[in-house]
Amino acid sequence: MYIVVVGGGEVGYYLARVLLSDGHEVLVLEKDRRRTEFAAEELGEVIVRGDGCEARTLEEVGTGRADMLIAVTGDDEDNLVACQVAKHKFNVPRTIARIKNPRHRLLFEKLGIDATVSSTELILAHIERELPSHCLIPLLKLRGGELAMIEVKILPGSRTVGRRLGDFRLPEKSLISLIIGKDKDPQIPSPDTILEEGDQIVALTRSGDEDALRVALTGLG
Repeated sequence: MYIVVVGGGEVGYYLARVLLSDGHEVLVLEKDRRRTEFAAEELGEVIVRGDGCEARTLEEVGTGRADMLIAVTGDDEDNLVACQVAKHKFNVPRTIARIKNPRHRLLFEKLGIDATVSSTELILAHIERELPSHCLIPLLKLRGGELAMIEVKILPGSRTVGRRLGDFRLPEKSLISLIIGKDKDPQIPSPDTILEEGDQIVALTRSGDEDALRVALTGLG
Protein backbone atom coordinates (compact mmCIF):
# COMPACT_ATOMS: atom_id res chain seq x y z
CA MET A 1 0.00 0.00 0.00
CA TYR A 2 1.32 3.45 -0.95
CA ILE A 3 0.68 5.96 1.86
CA VAL A 4 1.44 9.69 1.79
CA VAL A 5 1.95 11.25 5.21
CA VAL A 6 1.64 15.04 5.42
CA GLY A 7 3.61 16.34 8.39
CA GLY A 8 7.03 15.14 9.48
CA GLY A 9 6.82 16.14 13.13
CA GLU A 10 6.92 13.60 15.92
CA VAL A 11 3.58 12.04 14.99
CA GLY A 12 4.40 11.78 11.28
CA TYR A 13 7.93 10.57 11.96
CA TYR A 14 6.93 7.70 14.23
CA LEU A 15 3.91 6.87 12.08
CA ALA A 16 6.17 6.54 9.04
CA ARG A 17 8.56 4.26 10.93
CA VAL A 18 5.73 1.92 11.92
CA LEU A 19 4.24 1.87 8.42
CA LEU A 20 7.64 1.16 6.87
CA SER A 21 8.25 -1.69 9.31
CA ASP A 22 4.89 -3.14 8.25
CA GLY A 23 6.08 -3.21 4.65
CA HIS A 24 4.16 -0.24 3.23
CA GLU A 25 5.53 2.22 0.72
CA VAL A 26 5.58 5.59 2.52
CA LEU A 27 6.30 9.18 1.51
CA VAL A 28 6.42 11.92 4.16
CA LEU A 29 5.98 15.60 3.26
CA GLU A 30 7.31 18.21 5.69
CA LYS A 31 7.53 22.00 5.14
CA ASP A 32 10.19 22.79 7.72
CA ARG A 33 13.76 22.43 6.40
CA ARG A 34 15.38 21.58 9.72
CA ARG A 35 12.73 19.03 10.60
CA THR A 36 13.08 17.43 7.16
CA GLU A 37 16.87 17.17 7.52
CA PHE A 38 16.56 15.70 11.01
CA ALA A 39 14.03 13.06 9.98
CA ALA A 40 15.98 12.22 6.82
CA GLU A 41 18.86 10.96 8.96
CA GLU A 42 16.58 8.12 10.05
CA LEU A 43 14.09 7.81 7.19
CA GLY A 44 16.32 8.70 4.24
CA GLU A 45 14.62 9.55 0.95
CA VAL A 46 11.22 8.64 2.38
CA ILE A 47 10.88 12.20 3.70
CA VAL A 48 10.65 15.09 1.24
CA ARG A 49 10.54 18.80 1.93
CA GLY A 50 7.33 20.27 0.58
CA ASP A 51 3.90 21.68 1.37
CA GLY A 52 1.29 18.94 1.51
CA CYS A 53 -1.48 21.49 0.97
CA GLU A 54 -0.25 22.31 -2.54
CA ALA A 55 -1.61 20.31 -5.44
CA ARG A 56 1.66 20.59 -7.38
CA THR A 57 3.64 19.12 -4.50
CA LEU A 58 1.18 16.29 -4.05
CA GLU A 59 1.32 15.57 -7.77
CA GLU A 60 5.13 15.47 -7.73
CA VAL A 61 5.19 12.78 -5.04
CA GLY A 62 2.70 10.59 -6.89
CA THR A 63 -0.41 11.17 -4.80
CA GLY A 64 -2.49 10.08 -7.79
CA ARG A 65 -1.47 6.47 -7.15
CA ALA A 66 -1.69 6.69 -3.35
CA ASP A 67 -4.01 4.31 -1.51
CA MET A 68 -4.18 6.61 1.50
CA LEU A 69 -3.19 10.08 2.63
CA ILE A 70 -2.75 10.82 6.33
CA ALA A 71 -2.40 14.47 7.39
CA VAL A 72 -0.85 14.85 10.84
CA THR A 73 0.53 18.39 10.96
CA GLY A 74 -0.08 20.48 14.06
CA ASP A 75 -2.55 22.67 12.18
CA ASP A 76 -6.14 21.48 11.69
CA GLU A 77 -6.69 23.74 8.68
CA ASP A 78 -3.61 22.39 6.89
CA ASN A 79 -4.71 18.83 7.56
CA LEU A 80 -8.17 19.56 6.18
CA VAL A 81 -6.82 21.17 3.01
CA ALA A 82 -4.32 18.37 2.38
CA CYS A 83 -7.02 15.72 2.70
CA GLN A 84 -9.47 17.61 0.50
CA VAL A 85 -6.92 18.11 -2.29
CA ALA A 86 -5.97 14.44 -2.11
CA LYS A 87 -9.60 13.32 -2.15
CA HIS A 88 -11.03 15.63 -4.81
CA LYS A 89 -8.09 16.26 -7.15
CA PHE A 90 -6.22 12.97 -6.94
CA ASN A 91 -9.10 10.62 -6.00
CA VAL A 92 -7.23 9.10 -3.08
CA PRO A 93 -9.55 6.37 -1.73
CA ARG A 94 -8.89 6.98 1.95
CA THR A 95 -7.97 10.17 3.83
CA ILE A 96 -7.29 10.48 7.54
CA ALA A 97 -6.74 13.76 9.40
CA ARG A 98 -5.34 14.55 12.81
CA ILE A 99 -7.38 17.19 14.63
CA LYS A 100 -6.30 19.13 17.69
CA ASN A 101 -9.72 20.67 18.35
CA PRO A 102 -12.43 18.00 18.77
CA ARG A 103 -15.05 20.57 17.71
CA HIS A 104 -13.67 20.35 14.18
CA ARG A 105 -14.62 16.67 13.81
CA LEU A 106 -18.12 17.31 12.43
CA LEU A 107 -16.83 19.87 9.91
CA PHE A 108 -14.17 17.45 8.64
CA GLU A 109 -16.72 14.69 8.27
CA LYS A 110 -19.16 16.95 6.41
CA LEU A 111 -16.37 17.93 4.02
CA GLY A 112 -15.69 14.32 3.11
CA ILE A 113 -12.67 13.39 5.22
CA ASP A 114 -12.94 9.64 5.79
CA ALA A 115 -11.65 9.56 9.36
CA THR A 116 -10.33 11.91 12.02
CA VAL A 117 -8.14 11.25 15.03
CA SER A 118 -8.16 13.59 18.02
CA SER A 119 -5.48 13.13 20.67
CA THR A 120 -7.68 15.13 23.05
CA GLU A 121 -10.58 12.70 22.63
CA LEU A 122 -8.29 9.68 22.99
CA ILE A 123 -6.93 10.99 26.28
CA LEU A 124 -10.42 11.84 27.55
CA ALA A 125 -11.70 8.39 26.59
CA HIS A 126 -8.86 6.80 28.54
CA ILE A 127 -9.61 8.97 31.58
CA GLU A 128 -13.32 8.17 31.36
CA ARG A 129 -12.53 4.45 31.24
CA GLU A 130 -10.75 4.79 34.57
CA LEU A 131 -13.61 6.67 36.25
CA PRO A 132 -15.99 4.24 37.98
CA SER A 133 -18.78 6.83 37.94
CA HIS A 134 -18.66 7.37 34.16
CA CYS A 135 -20.99 4.94 32.39
CA LEU A 136 -20.64 5.93 28.70
CA ILE A 137 -17.37 5.56 26.81
CA PRO A 138 -17.07 6.40 23.09
CA LEU A 139 -15.19 3.67 21.23
CA LEU A 140 -15.35 4.26 17.49
CA LYS A 141 -16.98 6.31 14.72
CA LEU A 142 -18.16 4.43 11.63
CA ARG A 143 -19.51 5.27 8.17
CA GLY A 144 -17.99 8.74 8.13
CA GLY A 145 -19.20 9.53 11.63
CA GLU A 146 -22.82 8.57 10.96
CA LEU A 147 -22.65 5.69 13.44
CA ALA A 148 -21.04 5.46 16.86
CA MET A 149 -19.84 2.43 18.76
CA ILE A 150 -20.00 2.99 22.51
CA GLU A 151 -19.57 1.13 25.77
CA VAL A 152 -22.19 1.52 28.48
CA LYS A 153 -21.50 0.39 32.04
CA ILE A 154 -24.30 -0.79 34.29
CA LEU A 155 -23.46 1.01 37.51
CA PRO A 156 -24.69 0.22 41.03
CA GLY A 157 -28.12 1.74 41.45
CA SER A 158 -29.10 1.45 37.78
CA ARG A 159 -32.85 0.86 37.55
CA THR A 160 -32.32 -1.62 34.72
CA VAL A 161 -30.45 -4.21 36.82
CA GLY A 162 -32.40 -7.48 36.77
CA ARG A 163 -34.46 -6.59 33.69
CA ARG A 164 -34.61 -8.37 30.32
CA LEU A 165 -32.82 -6.65 27.47
CA GLY A 166 -35.89 -7.17 25.30
CA ASP A 167 -37.93 -4.97 27.64
CA PHE A 168 -35.91 -1.87 26.84
CA ARG A 169 -37.04 0.71 24.34
CA LEU A 170 -33.82 1.59 22.52
CA PRO A 171 -33.30 4.47 20.07
CA GLU A 172 -34.12 3.59 16.48
CA LYS A 173 -31.39 1.63 14.63
CA SER A 174 -29.49 0.92 17.86
CA LEU A 175 -27.95 -2.53 18.23
CA ILE A 176 -26.54 -4.28 21.31
CA SER A 177 -23.66 -6.38 20.02
CA LEU A 178 -21.85 -7.67 23.11
CA ILE A 179 -22.19 -7.87 26.88
CA ILE A 180 -19.14 -8.41 29.06
CA GLY A 181 -20.21 -9.54 32.52
CA LYS A 182 -18.27 -8.74 35.66
CA ASP A 183 -17.31 -12.35 36.33
CA LYS A 184 -18.50 -14.01 33.11
CA ASP A 185 -17.25 -14.58 29.59
CA PRO A 186 -18.37 -12.10 26.89
CA GLN A 187 -21.70 -13.04 25.36
CA ILE A 188 -23.79 -12.07 22.36
CA PRO A 189 -27.05 -10.97 23.99
CA SER A 190 -30.59 -12.06 23.22
CA PRO A 191 -33.88 -10.38 24.20
CA ASP A 192 -33.97 -12.67 27.25
CA THR A 193 -30.54 -11.60 28.54
CA ILE A 194 -30.81 -10.18 32.07
CA LEU A 195 -28.68 -7.14 32.86
CA GLU A 196 -26.54 -7.32 35.96
CA GLU A 197 -24.60 -4.77 37.95
CA GLY A 198 -21.13 -4.33 36.46
CA ASP A 199 -22.09 -5.42 32.93
CA GLN A 200 -20.25 -3.64 30.13
CA ILE A 201 -22.45 -3.30 27.05
CA VAL A 202 -20.95 -2.69 23.62
CA ALA A 203 -23.54 -1.07 21.37
CA LEU A 204 -23.88 0.56 17.96
CA THR A 205 -26.14 3.56 17.46
CA ARG A 206 -26.58 6.64 15.32
CA SER A 207 -24.33 9.55 16.22
CA GLY A 208 -26.30 11.88 18.44
CA ASP A 209 -28.26 9.04 20.05
CA GLU A 210 -25.49 7.99 22.45
CA ASP A 211 -26.98 9.63 25.52
CA ALA A 212 -30.48 8.37 24.72
CA LEU A 213 -29.12 4.84 24.49
CA ARG A 214 -27.25 5.27 27.77
CA VAL A 215 -30.43 6.42 29.52
CA ALA A 216 -32.40 3.51 28.05
CA LEU A 217 -29.87 0.95 29.25
CA THR A 218 -29.11 2.38 32.68
CA GLY A 219 -32.29 4.23 33.65
CA LEU A 220 -30.04 7.06 34.81
CA GLY A 221 -30.71 10.51 33.42
